[in-house]
Amino acid sequence: MLPRILEIIYEVNARFLLQVAVEWPGDAEKQTALSLIEEGQEPQVRMAHLAIVGSYSVNGVAALHTKLLKAGLFKHFYQLWPDKFNNKTNGVTPRRWLSHCNTSLADLISSKIGKNWVADFGDIGRLSQFAAEEAFQKKWRDSKKVNKVALSDFVEQATGVKFDVNMMFDVQVKRIHEYKRQLLNILHVIGLYDRIRKGDTAEITPRCVLFGGKAAPGYVMAKDIIKLINNVADTINLDSKVSQFLKVAFIPNYNVSAMEIICPATDLSEQVSTAGKEASGTGNMKFMMNGALTIGTLDGANIEIRDAVKAENFFLFGAQAEEIPDILEHYHPNNIIANSEVLSAVMSLLESGHFNLFEPNIFDSIINTIRDPNDMWLTAYDFDSYFQAQRSVDKAYKDQALWTKMSILNTAASGVFSSDHTIRQYRDEIWKL
Repeated sequence: MLPRILEIIYEVNARFLLQVAVEWPGDAEKQTALSLIEEGQEPQVRMAHLAIVGSYSVNGVAALHTKLLKAGLFKHFYQLWPDKFNNKTNGVTPRRWLSHCNTSLADLISSKIGKNWVADFGDIGRLSQFAAEEAFQKKWRDSKKVNKVALSDFVEQATGVKFDVNMMFDVQVKRIHEYKRQLLNILHVIGLYDRIRKGDTAEITPRCVLFGGKAAPGYVMAKDIIKLINNVADTINLDSKVSQFLKVAFIPNYNVSAMEIICPATDLSEQVSTAGKEASGTGNMKFMMNGALTIGTLDGANIEIRDAVKAENFFLFGAQAEEIPDILEHYHPNNIIANSEVLSAVMSLLESGHFNLFEPNIFDSIINTIRDPNDMWLTAYDFDSYFQAQRSVDKAYKDQALWTKMSILNTAASGVFSSDHTIRQYRDEIWKL
């Protein structure tokens, strides 16, 4: 269809492979690995290779992402052109994601440190000196409650589920994808449900769990996960014994306008992707900016968020990216499930059809993937670690002075995640303007 374009690509490849031959004389494997053309029965153009050859600069969008690209996917290109590769961690604009969408908090911040932070977000760090101040903490909680009322109204209008603003707001909104592990989150919800039904409520902090996100049209597993979330939500919300401790909703048609209501009201930000799979994330930054605490893996920009806010103000769990290849070599999820009291109970509820009484077998694909030794998302492996981290969340939230201090410190540490900072780096380090 595009013969001239293909001729140009072949010419670019010929000139490029000359450079490869100069760097690695007689190394046919390097030629094959770096070629712009994937040979085989049906040859294809390697678009990423073409992009790298044609680009002046190549950057990842979080420190781990860049490290993985240089060590893995683009290792040979990095060996050939080390100066071409660099990192530029993503950012989000504090104008939309704090001053515009969270006016109550923005006004409170300005009353303490002035308004310069809106134009120079590095200034937000000055907030940290007030993190332990009792009167300021109370105003911070009051601001959060205003936003929780707005989100509660929004959720009720969209789903019919009434969130209690005195409960913790636990939120995961993002594309539905197996690597983002909405499944891990809903398994934890089922675990909570099981504990409450058994009367084990002494250490549970009541929480409202909100999901949102869209699945690609042909992504069947993603749609199955949405279905599971909604079925679990229906079961929990109709059970008066449970709903005083736990509410669950899936917001339809998640979009930017919805996020402008959601992120100011969030207490706990769920950033639970399998380590090494998330390029960066920007929702994690929006939540942090608005004082949400993060529960997450060492993945994408979570690593830099945790570094910025300090480990004691972040709820960490899960396998690390460099450990995962070894884990997958000897992965036996059925053994893990059998040895985990909570996960065993969760799987029993799932496999009994408790959440799909009149829709037999609809969740078999989900059950099978959790039990699959080739499950690259490591859902069963990370479950107990995640469940324990959630217990730490419960404990911290019960101490409202501690939680509020951690919340203020999260906002104060978010200055580096402004898009202004990122764009300055592009300007100075790539474009040299």
